[in-house]
Amino acid sequence: MNNLLEKKAVIRVGYFLKNFDNNIKLIALNETARTAIDAAKSLNTEVGSIIKSLLFKDSENNFHLCLVSGDKFVSLEKISNIFNSHTIKANADECKKFTGFSIGGISPIAHENSPKSILIDTNLSKYDQIYAAAGHPHVVFRISFSVLCNITNGIEHVITN
Repeated sequence: MNNLLEKKAVIRVGYFLKNFDNNIKLIALNETARTAIDAAKSLNTEVGSIIKSLLFKDSENNFHLCLVSGDKFVSLEKISNIFNSHTIKANADECKKFTGFSIGGISPIAHENSPKSILIDTNLSKYDQIYAAAGHPHVVFRISFSVLCNITNGIEHVITN
């Protein structure tokens, strides 16, 4: 498990967290957290308390990050209206190149490039503690909704169906 915490992407997330709040710790899991359902099982928590970090691209090739409750799905219509632009989900290669993270480990923080905007699903506010990927499918961190908003400078929005 310790080898997981030595992965480049995980180190980047850990460093970002340490500089923001030294009390937020990385959690290495024995089982995968690649999907929200997997993460919920590994953490023995509700699927809705898992943060899905999803990258979208608008018609001007700007990337936007949507942080979504694990039991919800992003509405392309809603985010296209918010961005005032036709918007599509970024593919795996675009995600890796833009964020520096592979799908299943995309963190809401510490990206190699800054998204044009970050939208945070209001459904996540229902939970006292929520969990996010930390650069690898077996590493997460626990955070409150308010701290997530602060650490990402994200905007709360209704972005799901």
